[in-house]
Amino acid sequence: MPKRKENWGSQLGVILAVAGSAVGLGNFLRFPGQAAMHGGGAFMIPYFISFLVLAIPLTWSEWALGRAGGRNGFNSLPGIYALASKGRMPWPFIGACSAFIPIGVSMYYLVVEAWCLAFAIQYFLGFLTDLGLTVPSMLAGTNGAGFNLASAEAYNSFFESFVGVGYNGAMYRDALGHFTFTPLMGCTIFCVALNFYLIYRGVSKGIEAFCKIAMPMLVVCSLLVLIRVLTLKNPSPEPGHTLLDGLGYMWNPAQPGHSFWESITNPDVWLAATSQIFFSVSVGFGLIITYASYVRSDEDIALSGLTATVSNEFCEVVLAGLMILPPAIMFLGVSGVEGNLGTFSLGFKVLPNVFEQMPFGQFFGFLFFFLLFLAAVTSSLSMIQPSVALFEEGLNFGRKRSVCLAAFFSVVGSIMACHFTKGMYVLDTFDFWVGNFGLFILSLFQTILIAWLWGPKNMLQELQFGAKIRIPAFICWGMKYVSAPYLVIIMVMWSYKNAGSYLHEVRENPLAQMVVGYLLFSMLFYMTVTFFALRRWKSRELTNNE
Repeated sequence: MPKRKENWGSQLGVILAVAGSAVGLGNFLRFPGQAAMHGGGAFMIPYFISFLVLAIPLTWSEWALGRAGGRNGFNSLPGIYALASKGRMPWPFIGACSAFIPIGVSMYYLVVEAWCLAFAIQYFLGFLTDLGLTVPSMLAGTNGAGFNLASAEAYNSFFESFVGVGYNGAMYRDALGHFTFTPLMGCTIFCVALNFYLIYRGVSKGIEAFCKIAMPMLVVCSLLVLIRVLTLKNPSPEPGHTLLDGLGYMWNPAQPGHSFWESITNPDVWLAATSQIFFSVSVGFGLIITYASYVRSDEDIALSGLTATVSNEFCEVVLAGLMILPPAIMFLGVSGVEGNLGTFSLGFKVLPNVFEQMPFGQFFGFLFFFLLFLAAVTSSLSMIQPSVALFEEGLNFGRKRSVCLAAFFSVVGSIMACHFTKGMYVLDTFDFWVGNFGLFILSLFQTILIAWLWGPKNMLQELQFGAKIRIPAFICWGMKYVSAPYLVIIMVMWSYKNAGSYLHEVRENPLAQMVVGYLLFSMLFYMTVTFFALRRWKSRELTNNE
């Protein structure tokens, strides 16, 4: 068996690292965007059901399986899946797909991460404050025209121009096609370099140390912004733009123009809500399994898993949801929120309006987006680690070569998302096929693996070893008889009602074909690496037996 090379330095370090992998853009940007796209309060019903049925039991199961794999010498997902399934096929190759999904998310996640850094810089320089200034043409991405940033519509226009919604290649050329090195391009290059430098340093020197600083600072800053949101005055005399209207949109299942039954019976809403739970708590990615494989065998994983999950939900629902959705209704109205362009864009359009009405708004704008950038870094670091572990074990590569290979697949996808910015179509296509559909499918397979092959008995035994809290046995058995059937029902409903339209879009749209084709090619490479890894592990086992 391969020998483990490193461990976490402390229990607090691994809790903050796992919470850091979960708390990030998925909480503060993706969650409000998904809720806005799928009916507000109607989205929250399947969201909370999925949290209770899936998030807690699956999180505990991943901690248990990961530590068991690490104790047996495996840090990569194919190796751990092979261990849990007792070598049955095709589970190691499904593990390869699970190792790929995080790197697939990083392909577009790094781009949004660069947006956060770029907005922090804009606030630091004073370009996003209401001081009667206009944005220089290079920063706004227009040909000589600036924007008066005194209204919600102006902030909306600035964001879409800044990220290049109007035409492809806006990151490195102007509207006339002339090459220009934009600040967003510099931020993107910096983000890619920073992520792969930190992952190269390793789990204890890079990830753990980084999360101990970034996580507490983000929570404190978000609480201050939330307090200001809840004390905002109505920005418009028109009906439907009050704080209570915003809170009602987030929590009321029945929205104007949409019947409750219509929203709650839409399989797209259930798929999106379930996938958001997986995305936000990092369940189904294999991230927790990989991180837990570096945990020492005598450490408490039950309390660590519960703490990381609860911390994530607090940041997502209490902080991010209340901080963005109510003011989004106040400043943009229901039509502006539901017609929002892009899954991750709502926060960039709404929060500048809040900072404009805060004392020291420029400072808080800079601080929030900079801390959100740090939180995004902690999440993107976790997305790269499963690939690095696979290449180290499967190809017998050193850390440097493994990081470079993972960087290649991530950077090529990021280049696609950076160039094809028109309408944010490519970024949202990446997000659906990886962050929604792919993550859901692999979570379903992982639930079956743990609940039916590895078994609730092994899961409960692993969780209880060194635990400081008592784990109810029904949690483990519920995965087998509740969680797995729940996911199967959602998948069948979605496939029957909605799959045809998505497949038709792939057949008809060349950009969708490009994205899906690259994802399939990359996944095939990961499966090939797993094939060679299985041969190495089998050879090692035969040698040891002799």
